[in-house]
Amino acid sequence: MDGIVLTQQQKEQYEENGYLILSKFLNGEEVRLLYGIATEDKIMRSNAMDFNDQSNKSTKLTLWFTPGEDVYSLLIRSQSIVDAVQTLLGDGEVCHFHSKLMQKEPKVGGAWEWHQDYGYWYKNGFLYPEAMISVMLALTEANLQNGCLQVLKGSHKMGRLEHSFAGEQQGADMNFVEQALTRLEKVEVVLNSGDLLFFHSNLLHMSEANLSDKARWSLISAYNLSYNIPFREKNTSCITPVNVVADDAFLTSGVRGLSQDSDFLKKENEITLKEN
Repeated sequence: MDGIVLTQQQKEQYEENGYLILSKFLNGEEVRLLYGIATEDKIMRSNAMDFNDQSNKSTKLTLWFTPGEDVYSLLIRSQSIVDAVQTLLGDGEVCHFHSKLMQKEPKVGGAWEWHQDYGYWYKNGFLYPEAMISVMLALTEANLQNGCLQVLKGSHKMGRLEHSFAGEQQGADMNFVEQALTRLEKVEVVLNSGDLLFFHSNLLHMSEANLSDKARWSLISAYNLSYNIPFREKNTSCITPVNVVADDAFLTSGVRGLSQDSDFLKKENEITLKEN
């Protein structure tokens, strides 16, 4: 990993489009290390949840809140990523809300409906969407065949839309989405393994099912600024400043997969949260 310092032009691009891609954030060897650990991580797999789309295809994800000393969390806490988040979000202390390993398996990996991340997080009681961001690291190639992310460029400027259940997921109000599709550019976010994607909490995005014979795995971390204190979220990771580590810590620590003591989200808790 080479240290990254975002330029003013990149910040303006994020503010205008609602997303920003950094190519080759990790090199091939670094990605192979992470992906190899992830696919062999029994604790990660035992805490994975299935979420069905409207056609009953499912995507697996493992979500945890407090970043620990595992290889994923050391990357999440790296100086380069935290500094980039700081640049894009502005003043305030950067905190880690949660991270998730997304596992969209060949042939069976499901779709994700059009939604905004803040469509979910609003229900956690966060007041300020501009203080929140998602960062996706592609652990495998992401393309149209295996269900890459698709975004509506500039849709974050529309503000939060109402969300309701679509399968076991929450989807944005399709009347608004259909209008947005006629006015905004839909972008297929094709990524190579090791690429990094930053996207605004109100950016409309979706992904199709994985109909290919290749998996699509990604690590997605959500960050929040410490002043954005939620009134319904019990986990305090989201208002605890990140304990930043060196960029190479995930390579040199010798630490491997997730700890059984990690504060994983359980599916029954997620469903309860959505219903409240």
